[in-house]
Amino acid sequence: MAIKIRPASVNDAPALSRICLLTADAGKSAEHLHKFPELPGLVWAVPYVNLPTTWGFVLEEDNGEVVGYIVGSKDTPVYEKYAAEHLWPVLAERYPLSAATAPADQQYAKLLRNFRVLPATTLAFAPAHLHIDILESHQGHGWGRKLIETAVEYLSDEGIDGVWLVMNPKNANAAKFYGKLGFSSIEGSPLNHVGLRFESRAC
Repeated sequence: MAIKIRPASVNDAPALSRICLLTADAGKSAEHLHKFPELPGLVWAVPYVNLPTTWGFVLEEDNGEVVGYIVGSKDTPVYEKYAAEHLWPVLAERYPLSAATAPADQQYAKLLRNFRVLPATTLAFAPAHLHIDILESHQGHGWGRKLIETAVEYLSDEGIDGVWLVMNPKNANAAKFYGKLGFSSIEGSPLNHVGLRFESRAC
């Protein structure tokens, strides 16, 4: 079946949420961990087709099924500020701590009320960050590399010369994948914060 890469849109939000859930447990499905299975996508995927400064691309089969995505922000501080003011409080009200009985849901409910603070060294590396997820059935066929290439081309055209991401430390396959593409640790940041300078990329 043929697959194409196209720009993501707000209409892709349900597919992004589904893929995020099916890869949220260190690359594996997190369906069994959540009472509210939409939470991973609401935090890590859906905002990137809704909020300012965001961009995204999806992998779409010729039957219309979306099987992967790469999304991000061109200006992370602006994105984080907007989300803190307009998104996380709304979601926190929708998902009270008392209702988050599953441990994974509890973690997300707490995150919505006290979102991560990114280190200055990570933010100084580049203004842009990304998230990438591909269904397990479509991994290992070069699509991750193609999505990264597409993102790099897009960001370069926007005048941006680098991008970073935060890896799940438990996902060893992802670490190998990013390393092959030229991502490396960011000095002064946690080891799972890795960045790519476009002039030195391997993709």
